[in-house]
Amino acid sequence: MVIEEVPGISRCFKETHTLDEFSTSIQKYLTPNFRKKCEVSGVMAKADINPKSMYRAKKWSNDVENLYRFQQAGYRDEIEYKQVKQVDMVECWPETGFVKKLQRRDNTFYYYDKQRECEDKEVSKVKVYVY
Repeated sequence: MVIEEVPGISRCFKETHTLDEFSTSIQKYLTPNFRKKCEVSGVMAKADINPKSMYRAKKWSNDVENLYRFQQAGYRDEIEYKQVKQVDMVECWPETGFVKKLQRRDNTFYYYDKQRECEDKEVSKVKVYVY
């Protein structure tokens, strides 16, 4: 597995796979807004940053899947998780880029599969925060 170094982007979104697995990088599938959020998330994790607004997700995407996982564990998003748990990286599945493991506030862990876990009926419950 080859890892391309991109400063400020969390580990789960900067892995490129061998030709056996995939021929393209996960980065090509991220929306520009989420990419921008990832780039600044390292800086935001150090300060106590609050979102300016919130809206509900309308349809499933990779971004919505990861937000669903963070919110299941009791956090708004990756930024709040990093602020509370004082971690630099979130453990993700290299094949899909989905969050692999999260530590809840009571120090128990949630472990997630490689496949999609946010069903269509749950998508409208996912909150998307804007900073």
